[in-house]
Amino acid sequence: MSTVDLQEVASVIDLASGALRRTVEALKALPDPEDRQQVVYDLAHAASAVETARGLLDYGAKGETEARITAAFVADAVADLVGRTYGREAEWGIAPGTFDAARDFVARYRHPEFLAELASTPGDRHLNEDFELVQDTFRRFAEEKVVPIAEHIHRHNEDIPEDLITALGEMGLFGLSIPEEFGGFASGSESDYYGMVIATEELSRASLGAAGSLITRPEILARALEAGGTEEQKHYWLPRLANGEVLAAVAVTEPDYGSDVANLKVTATRTDDGTGWLINGVKTWCTFAARADVLMLLARTDPDRSKTHRGLSLFIVPKPQGDGHGFAFTQDGPLAGKLEGRPIDTIGYRGMHSYELAFDNWFVPAENLLGGEAGLGRGFYYQMAGFENGRLQTAARAVGVMQAAYEAARDYADNRVVFGRPIAEYQLTRAKLGRMAVTIQAARQFSYEVGKLMAKGEGQMEASMVKAYVCRAAEWVTREAMQIHGGMGYAEEYSVSRLFVDARVLSIFEGADETLCLKVIARKLLDA
Repeated sequence: MSTVDLQEVASVIDLASGALRRTVEALKALPDPEDRQQVVYDLAHAASAVETARGLLDYGAKGETEARITAAFVADAVADLVGRTYGREAEWGIAPGTFDAARDFVARYRHPEFLAELASTPGDRHLNEDFELVQDTFRRFAEEKVVPIAEHIHRHNEDIPEDLITALGEMGLFGLSIPEEFGGFASGSESDYYGMVIATEELSRASLGAAGSLITRPEILARALEAGGTEEQKHYWLPRLANGEVLAAVAVTEPDYGSDVANLKVTATRTDDGTGWLINGVKTWCTFAARADVLMLLARTDPDRSKTHRGLSLFIVPKPQGDGHGFAFTQDGPLAGKLEGRPIDTIGYRGMHSYELAFDNWFVPAENLLGGEAGLGRGFYYQMAGFENGRLQTAARAVGVMQAAYEAARDYADNRVVFGRPIAEYQLTRAKLGRMAVTIQAARQFSYEVGKLMAKGEGQMEASMVKAYVCRAAEWVTREAMQIHGGMGYAEEYSVSRLFVDARVLSIFEGADETLCLKVIARKLLDA
């Protein structure tokens, strides 16, 4: 196979980007683009894949293997775009044959033999020595401490052991994104994002539910505090989050309102003496709510529902630690506030545990209104500031799950003999493994690129894009890893069954895929 011409790769990306720009213009000309929800949704996913491809260009210049990975990914992204638009060109605002100039490129770099060559050469990550050390440290910890208990926690829906949480706190996991002045390790540079992404990937490679997600909720609360917290709140809460003394859960979703947070019903009402707030109502899908010491809770503080998100405020709600399989607490005092947690059993993502929470006059001190009086009605914006970084962190979790699935599939393929040969020697298996390796490296490198943007105060749309693309990709990679295992992939004794059900949740939490595409990515594309 000849050397990859990166200028040709870039021109194919430009061809795809140009077609998507024409689609955006065609949609903008409509009275209401959401009348074409299917096109808008497909546009968001296609744009996310093309942006991932563009983020690979620098990586492709670092070596021949890297260039081949880049070419293979771009060919796959364009082929997917062609499939979305074929026969629907009028809806997309493009002409038939728009992608004909890329036909030979796609044929070359989607060829099964070309992909098969990449099956065992997934490419270097190109991290510097400092980040290699971060990777090695968390990988070694994950291999020694998490992998031996991951299957037990999954199969029996057990709690995450306290000694594991304590050890990760001592390693500095919870302080990776918290500024040094507040007891963390963040210096305000892109290194902060690299460290968080790398550590998250390595822990998720061992277990999404038992380790990879532990940093997510403290990360979201920390970002919200940095965005809107008072100086007193920052100095009190951030050091406790950084050292793991305080673990957080997020209470935003409600039974009737998932991503539609503007219409939330849970209320926060001032006490008569002004010393605090009383929380009433029901939240759901509150992951890690039993073990957490505090909840980051979004509540309606203005009864005028016409104000939608402008009537919402964010609270830091202290609570006792509870049992992973359900809890009920009562506060002391004349109001005797109550908080009950009902566990929601799930097919995967076990160890974290999700809950439905019922609040009955649960008291929260006045100083726990995030931002103080200036934060009244600003909760939606503070929450979004937290979630933006959470999306990048979720992408890193997805990369870790994919990496584990790929490694398991490659190992099984090398050892499983069918019709007298290891299945790793068959073209179909090798092509699958090659495509998996390409997808994982593209997702990883785009995560790094998004981290660079976010360090500069940019990349809000790209953070949504990387989440949308990578989480869907994780479903495909883990599915193919399971398929390579054949019948044993469906057996719990092999980890790919856990990886498959864990991957499925990634496109649902931290912004459901459909809402993320329609309400965030597509809107930003149309507003650009």
